[in-house]
Amino acid sequence: MPDAAKLVAAILIGVTGYLASLLIMPLMPASINFGNFAYYNALIGICVGWSVMGKRAGRGITAAINNGFSGAFMLVLWGLFLHSCFQMFDRALNNWYSGVLSAMAAIFQFMAEYGLIMLDIKVLFTLVAGGLLAGLATEYAWRTWR
Repeated sequence: MPDAAKLVAAILIGVTGYLASLLIMPLMPASINFGNFAYYNALIGICVGWSVMGKRAGRGITAAINNGFSGAFMLVLWGLFLHSCFQMFDRALNNWYSGVLSAMAAIFQFMAEYGLIMLDIKVLFTLVAGGLLAGLATEYAWRTWR
């Protein structure tokens, strides 16, 4: 059921994903063609905000802060997982892997590599601040527009 809390959470976590993506791009090698990387992460953020954060609104300020942090954490996990899957599929089509298990292990290897790249203070601050703001705004939207 759509409500204001889900909409606010989706918008704010989507914006957080977009801004974090813009900060991640300069940290990667210059030879990478990002394409719609920031837009994909914004879409992941919209889905996470709507499905994870929006339904957990209305439990108080402490729960709202935890909700925002968990929304940002889920944004990072889903983003790392999906982009790692795309990277693995791209390499699998070029016959890089000897079997299914080595291809599946590559997903987690890519997640670890990309996760280490994300350990930049600007990216972490953007995710923490965006999650905090999204959690509190989601709680406010739930209390104001029921």
